[in-house]
Amino acid sequence: MESNTEEDIQPDIPDSSGSNLDDQNVKVKKPYSELLALSRVSAAVSGLWDLNAVLNVALDSVLEVMNGTIGQILLVDEQTQSLSLKVLRGLPEKYAPDMHLKIGEGIGGRVVQTGRAVLVEDLSKDSRAVWRDLIEAEGLKAFLSVPLRAKDTVLGVLNVASRLPHHFTQDDMHLLHAIGDQVGVAIEQAELYNQLRKERENYRQLARYMLIAQEAERGRIARELHDETSQSLTGLSLNMQAILNIAKASNFGDDVFKAKLEQAHDITYQLNAEMNKIMKSLRPTALDSLGLGPAIRQYAENRLQSAGIKVLIKQEGMEERLPSEAEFGLYRIAQGSISNIAWHSQAKNAVINIGCTSDELIMQIEDDGKGFNASQPIEVDESGRGRGLLSMKERASLLSGTCDIQSQPGKGTKIIVKVPVYWDKTHAKDQDTDSG
Repeated sequence: MESNTEEDIQPDIPDSSGSNLDDQNVKVKKPYSELLALSRVSAAVSGLWDLNAVLNVALDSVLEVMNGTIGQILLVDEQTQSLSLKVLRGLPEKYAPDMHLKIGEGIGGRVVQTGRAVLVEDLSKDSRAVWRDLIEAEGLKAFLSVPLRAKDTVLGVLNVASRLPHHFTQDDMHLLHAIGDQVGVAIEQAELYNQLRKERENYRQLARYMLIAQEAERGRIARELHDETSQSLTGLSLNMQAILNIAKASNFGDDVFKAKLEQAHDITYQLNAEMNKIMKSLRPTALDSLGLGPAIRQYAENRLQSAGIKVLIKQEGMEERLPSEAEFGLYRIAQGSISNIAWHSQAKNAVINIGCTSDELIMQIEDDGKGFNASQPIEVDESGRGRGLLSMKERASLLSGTCDIQSQPGKGTKIIVKVPVYWDKTHAKDQDTDSG
């Protein structure tokens, strides 16, 4: 950064030594260096979404541009109408706890209040300055304070200081003011991103709670169907069979009566079988009693083999039970994937690999069917098509994992689910408690 002010540059007096040309070069280079400085700061803070990273990079970039070592950024707290320190450079950390201002207090507070930058040649002689003990102890002199602005809103203030008086110029102030506007926009973007991230996390927690509640409700309905409806149907079926046997043994009624009685018994038996299927879909008993791997194996063999699709299932490291939340989420992902293979893939073969290490569970489900264009965004149409794939991705995300869907027309489909194993495995012991 140029240290001379424009008043220090010699006037345009042509002479044989070429000094006039040198002065013109200085005047050309100065705007160029300022544009370069703006570009450097913009490049440094653009693309950063973490607010702390934006503030640290911004202040470091400004100090580098200004050839300075002392600087701070304070941001506005709307609720308390005050400024609090976020980043500090070049001064001992012992001062940090006391670095807060009310809006309108001190130079920085007034800069926020007015939205106008301030240049001070000797801070120790300025009556507006606060933190007098710090200024005296550290020998601070020249001081520049600019607002960090996004549109018409002042978000904070950026201060740079020097231990030399008259260290900064009006050009420095204008440059820092322009930089402050860039940093202000970056801060606004980072704050919006943080707000979006928090809202997304809130949504994730709500969706997780809804899925847990859904599984609990499924379990409750399955138990009620088993304890009441299914038991009643079983009793009805047995009674119908007994009546039919009595009618046949005593030759009671004609052939039409016996045929109707046998038909009623068959209907009751079919209803009981359908009820068992519904209960298993609501709450797979194999998952509760045997665990994730055996439950997926049982479902895959029943679902795919009945559709004429050969299935190979491999498991590794699945000796320990996982928390019920994880098992149900992964089971539903596998269930959706296997159902898609049976309904849509036209595959002849399918392979399911499930492996669990101390850090991660990986489930891979692959088929040799017709495939589809997985590079296109997943869209759910009015018929509900696409909902299954979207649900699988969402369930994996709720487990802090990923669901990668790979497919091309004519080349089959591969679904890779990765979920971190960050829980204590003792948490998985009480399956019955969590399943309620």
